[in-house]
Amino acid sequence: MRVSIAAIGRLSRSPETELVADYVRRANLGGRALGLTPVDLIEVEARKSGKPAEAEALSAAIADGAWIIACDERGKAHSSRQLADKVATLRDRGERHLVFVIGGADGLDPGFVQKANETLAFGPQTWPHALVRAMLAEQIYRAVTILGGSPYHRD
Repeated sequence: MRVSIAAIGRLSRSPETELVADYVRRANLGGRALGLTPVDLIEVEARKSGKPAEAEALSAAIADGAWIIACDERGKAHSSRQLADKVATLRDRGERHLVFVIGGADGLDPGFVQKANETLAFGPQTWPHALVRAMLAEQIYRAVTILGGSPYHRD
């Protein structure tokens, strides 16, 4: 199953960009044996500003039939193990592409969130978008290590 992080905007060179790249690389190395590759980042630029334009750009960048998990502050919070179990369940039932979606500075368009298959929250705090990408990439890598039986994750 392909796993993607789709996000509005492109990150410039920063520590967060390096973290995302490192965790994506690690997830790809460990995920092959588990049927979880490629893991990639889809960066999307909207032609206009605002949530509706961003939703349109994101929708155009995501392949039809992908299972979409929208990152939203009102979403469901998962433990790392629950997220790993979710990824495994989707893979095992034959989903071909899982896409985690991160909106722009004002979040995702409510219509886009409603069309998503699920939502995911990183808690009630507000996080910078670059940091959310890094945290999400790490959680995908952590899911790979949990599913692979690695000692990286400790409950």
